[in-house]
Parts: sequence; structure tokens; C-alpha cells
Amino acid sequence: MSFLNTMIEKAKNDVKTIVLPETTDLRVLTAAADVLEKEIAEIILIGDKEQIEKDALDNSLDLSRTKIIEIDKFDKLTEFIDKLVELRKHRGMTVEKAAEWIKNPIVFGMVLVKMKIADGMVAGAINSTANVLSPAVRILKTAPGTTKISSFFIMCVPDCEYGENGTFAFGDCGLLEEPDAEELSEIAISTAASFKSLVGTEPIVGMLSYSTYGSAQSASTDKVVEATKLAQKKAPELAIDGEFQLDAAIIEAVGKKKAPGSKYAGKANVLIFPDLNSGNIGYKLTQRLAKAEAYGPLLQGIASPVNDLSRGCSAEDITGVVAITAVQAQNMEK
Repeated sequence: MSFLNTMIEKAKNDVKTIVLPETTDLRVLTAAADVLEKEIAEIILIGDKEQIEKDALDNSLDLSRTKIIEIDKFDKLTEFIDKLVELRKHRGMTVEKAAEWIKNPIVFGMVLVKMKIADGMVAGAINSTANVLSPAVRILKTAPGTTKISSFFIMCVPDCEYGENGTFAFGDCGLLEEPDAEELSEIAISTAASFKSLVGTEPIVGMLSYSTYGSAQSASTDKVVEATKLAQKKAPELAIDGEFQLDAAIIEAVGKKKAPGSKYAGKANVLIFPDLNSGNIGYKLTQRLAKAEAYGPLLQGIASPVNDLSRGCSAEDITGVVAITAVQAQNMEK
């Protein structure tokens, strides 16, 4: 069974409620209908009810089971405004400012999640990552024990013997541009936890560089070496090593030659890139040249599940991310 089908089946076992706030985009409405038909999740749509129903009718989409919320008609709007004031009063939030901010469907969706009316949210089809992430940080906050929000991709490479039968987690390929050693160690620990919770097998983390075990030295390689030591100290139970060149991280024969003292060289299924440049290039190369399925960028370190979409996503991509978000919500309850 493919990774996505596994996520869909897991989501169906304990149905969660997911918010889709970008209802002016037909891809979102198409995905909502697909999610409902497959019984992956319950859906809340935010927007003009009459327009959403017209768009659904014009495109033969069955959205009869969705809950559609019009912000200005919502019966708990005053309560939501008060919650924003409570959460942001230390930053000077007033009732007037909150009343204006809540009109943003992304913000409103975050409050739905904060108030436990929904279990998670998926956005980014028409909004930038910053427009999704900023309200998430301000309203939902970081998860307990987490100091840094980051992102990861689940990459599923066909006919691949490496990783977990071709499945990998790549981090961070979508958010933190130049993480320092401390931040890189947090990315490694978070991505390992995300891999285990979604894929269900033990993570083996390879900290990537253009150097393996000191074959080259620079400020860049020193950062990865330091990040590896920090991650090992913070999470001694984790299988984590580096610095590794990519081939030494995933190909056992190469790992044995380049890092003969390592227990994990050549076995990595979680790959941590030293910066956003390498991470973003790496996932796109894998996606395009290896024809891999790429799921993400998925966000980690937020107190409730919120995931970002690529603005070039398809309706099928949105369905997949909704399923993953629902599974993340299930895992957060455990």
C-alpha cells in the first residue's frame, strides 16, 4: 500500500475535522468533496455560503455534508474576538484590532482549531507560507518541548531500495533558510518524530553535508558536526549520525567505506539538510528526476496540526495533505 493510501486508511479509522479556509479556489472545493466522498475527514469551509454552494453546483461537487461558516454570521464571533485579545494582549491586541484580524479566513480557521471546534487546518493554495505560518505561531503557539517550528517532506521514491523501502523524510526543505547548529538539531529531532508518527517505523537520521566524517572542513561542515552532537545529546535514544555526504547516508556500501565507525551510515531514512537552499533543491531533484511523490511542506512544532500547501498544488495534493493532517491530529491525542 502506498504512503498516501496508508494515510487515508488511518484517517478513516478515527475521523477528524479539518478546516479549509481558501474557499474561493476551486481546487479546495474539489478536494473537500473528495475528502467527504472517501470519508477521510469532516470538513469546515470558511466563506460565502451562497457562493460556495453555487460553485459546487456549477462543478458537480457534493458539499452537502460540509459545515460552511460565514465569519460575520458566526454565533461565537464575540467569543473568538475575546480569545484573540487574550492570546495577544501582551502584544497590544485590542478588541478593535481583533475584530478586524478575525475577518481573515486563515486567522478565523486558526481560532477554530485553538477552540477545539476543529482538529487541524490546511491552507496555502492561495496564501504564502508566511501568511499561513504567522497566525499559526501567534494563535496556536509551539508544541510543548519544542522551541522551533520547521517543515519536512515525506518523499516516496518508486522502485527504490534505500531509506524505508524508498520512503524518506526530508527536513527542512520549506521554511528555515539558514538554521544554526542549535536550530538544525531541533529540526533533526522533530523530523525523526514526524517520520515515526506517520510512517510507523524507526527513524535513522543522517545529517547531510558535502563532507563525511571530516573529509572536508569549513564553517558549513562545522555547523553540521555541532548540530549532530547537540541532537545526540538532546535525544540519546535516537539513531542519528553525521556529517554525511548523501551517498554515505543512504547507501550502505558507501557508508562503510566513508564512515567505517558509524552504526548508521548508509541506513538513513530521515535526511536533514544544512540549509533551505540544499533542502529545497534536494526534494525537487528527487521529485522530478526520480519521479517521487512529495508530500509537504508539512509543518512540525506547532501545538495543533496545521499544514501548508504549495500554491501550485492540485486538488489531489490537497486531499493527501488533509489525510496527513488528520493522522497528525490522531497522533497528538495519544
